[in-house]
Amino acid sequence: MTQAKPENAPAPWSGRFNEPVTELVKRYTASIGFDCRLAEFDIEGSIAHARMLHAVEILNAGDLAAIEQGLAQIRDEIRAGKFEWSSDLEDVHTNIERALTALIGDAGKRLHTARSRNDQVATDVRMYLRAAIDEIAGLIKAAQRALLDLAEQHADVIMPGFTHLQVAQPVSYAHHLMAYFEMLARDAQRLADCRKRVNRLPLGAAALAGTTFPIDRIMVAKELGFDGVCENSIDAVSDRDFAIEFCAAGALVMTHLSRFCEEIILWMNPRFAFIDLADRFCTGSSIMPQKKNPDVPELIRGKTGRVNGHLVALLTLMKAQPLAYNKDNQEDKEPLFDTVDTLTASLRVFTEMLGGIKVNAKAMREAALEGHATATDLADYLVKKGLPFREAHEAVAQVVRLAEDRGCGLADLKLPDLLQFSPLIEKDVFAALTLEGALKARSHIGGTAPARVKTAIAKARKSLA
Repeated sequence: MTQAKPENAPAPWSGRFNEPVTELVKRYTASIGFDCRLAEFDIEGSIAHARMLHAVEILNAGDLAAIEQGLAQIRDEIRAGKFEWSSDLEDVHTNIERALTALIGDAGKRLHTARSRNDQVATDVRMYLRAAIDEIAGLIKAAQRALLDLAEQHADVIMPGFTHLQVAQPVSYAHHLMAYFEMLARDAQRLADCRKRVNRLPLGAAALAGTTFPIDRIMVAKELGFDGVCENSIDAVSDRDFAIEFCAAGALVMTHLSRFCEEIILWMNPRFAFIDLADRFCTGSSIMPQKKNPDVPELIRGKTGRVNGHLVALLTLMKAQPLAYNKDNQEDKEPLFDTVDTLTASLRVFTEMLGGIKVNAKAMREAALEGHATATDLADYLVKKGLPFREAHEAVAQVVRLAEDRGCGLADLKLPDLLQFSPLIEKDVFAALTLEGALKARSHIGGTAPARVKTAIAKARKSLA
């Protein structure tokens, strides 16, 4: 078992100081409690750095072999949960370096040649985030597929579409679901674009000014799978734009999940009764036996605020920092890590939850018949007969008022009733006032006609292949 021994070795910077830091300061400044999750990336980056140092003849072959073997052993111990982390050694980098030196001696001390913890941590975080983005991209695709499955089952189900949470026009339930598919598609695009800026190598910038050693940054970039290097050494160690950008993209993902969850919460209410959610995603009440509470969607909605807060925290962290690296940047990791954790957990449970939605098509249809949802179709009918739209709008508003006075729907009015408001109205008007007619009439790209929605679903599936 590898164990760093801080009591036998001074801190890396101790030669400059007359006294050690206090225990209080050690606890306050230590980051090992959270940055240990960077260990795999730290080791991978160190191996690539060592190979480069050997290639430019800074490390000899024996030192390189010892470093590779020692780091492999440490990685195995970390994976097995046998590595003993020390808060006295402050961070993941020092813990691993000290353990390596304990294993292989002076060769371990040579590993840090031509680098600083400043460019080292920036590299580790970028590698970590790159892997996280790849995982989240897969989770978004899974959520999109679940939405498509649900939409495919309900392409012909009619529900009221809402604006201002008031009945507006009838739409296909599948069309409503496909709006969320589009949101997630944009989320995937944003993350893919963010990944391009994440995937630049800071290593080689050292503390801030670069290094006097003849390093080969391009070699390291290729070995670690980076698309290129950060072009300015000062920016390389001080930039956290990539983390902020990711958190912004993550906040949008969570916002989209939250909007859907808000609708689930509303639609489960008996006053809507549009859907029921499987029991496995709900809980009951400790006092009210009848309750079925939508805890999972409520938690996703709540955790959105958590992710939004992390974005604001990172923006605030960076807003007043002079160049280059400052200790403030240690505070970037917990918000970033928690954003990744919250996002991945939420996407997983969201996708599972979509499979637990049972649609009440009858309740949706009945609701679509309320609120005169086909009023716009009547106005469009009159326009097609030659009436200017503004006049048609006014005429239909008066028809709606009559229907409200009588307590009936537009389709329940008789032809003589409608002729009071326009002589252009004929018997064929009633086809335009049906829910099915309203949907079928909107047969264009992006429209809610069931045939168009089915085409959109097929196209969306192809895009995920």
